[in-house]
Amino acid sequence: MSRKREKTEDITDFNSLLRKQGYSLAGRHSAVKTCLWLRRSMQDEGSCYKAAFYGIESHRCLQMTPTLMCNQKCLHCWRPTEVDVPLPVEWDSPVEIVGSCIESQRKLLSGFGGSAPKERWIAGNDPKHVAISLSGEPTLFPYLPELVEEFKRQGFTTFVVSNGTNPKIMERINPSQLYMSLDAPDRDTYEKVCNPVSAGLWERIGRSLEILREKDTRTVIRITLIKGVNMFDPEGYAEMIRKAQPDYIEVKAYMHLGFSRKRLPREAMPSHEEVLDFSGKLATLLGYRIADDVEISRVVLISKDGTVSHIV
Repeated sequence: MSRKREKTEDITDFNSLLRKQGYSLAGRHSAVKTCLWLRRSMQDEGSCYKAAFYGIESHRCLQMTPTLMCNQKCLHCWRPTEVDVPLPVEWDSPVEIVGSCIESQRKLLSGFGGSAPKERWIAGNDPKHVAISLSGEPTLFPYLPELVEEFKRQGFTTFVVSNGTNPKIMERINPSQLYMSLDAPDRDTYEKVCNPVSAGLWERIGRSLEILREKDTRTVIRITLIKGVNMFDPEGYAEMIRKAQPDYIEVKAYMHLGFSRKRLPREAMPSHEEVLDFSGKLATLLGYRIADDVEISRVVLISKDGTVSHIV
């Protein structure tokens, strides 16, 4: 068997690939994964930029998704978008998902029991924040509003990251903080960058931006900049963002990780200085101001008044 064929078969065996990449499957269709910053925070060696921006305790953050399915095949996505994820035969209930995810997180953290400071390990086993943003598009889970409320009921602060292609669900969810990705200033760039799998998604994104404007919860627009691909036309981005009037805008560099390395060159990663420059132009156009930045993550936070308040 050729090496090329072996690699293809590794990718198509999706569940084995997920486990190899450090995912823990939770129930029939959800998944949990510990990130680099959770592992560092567990050892008291630093925290995610969300700690600086929003007050998150990284070692108590549960990163999960209720579905690995997605309706876009983005160039910059680090997962194997070339592999389709099947629709589950039956959906787990929100109560089942929350329980399964907490159990999976504790299994993933069990290896830190002998090396992490005891107080941090104990705290990490009692997660306080949930980032519903791991992989896939969470709004494709039909019971996402109920899942958000179940996490809230169990004392979590809730963060949802969506691509905005399902405005009906966007209308119904009210997490502690609602993110929406915006990775193109126009339709042509969107189709090139995000490779939508069905028609009409760009129009749905426009509707979701309007929905964000009406939300009572905190809202964030997230832009992932890819050098030579979508890192241009700040005026176009500003025109789109004005529809949403978000509380914050996160502008982040594409990182050359995972399966995105098969689609994009390393040179597609902008430097932190380039992200800062683009963010400054965007902020000026919108009448916003740069509130903070974290160089190691190449991310800049923009807010209406140049300040940020911790959510917890």
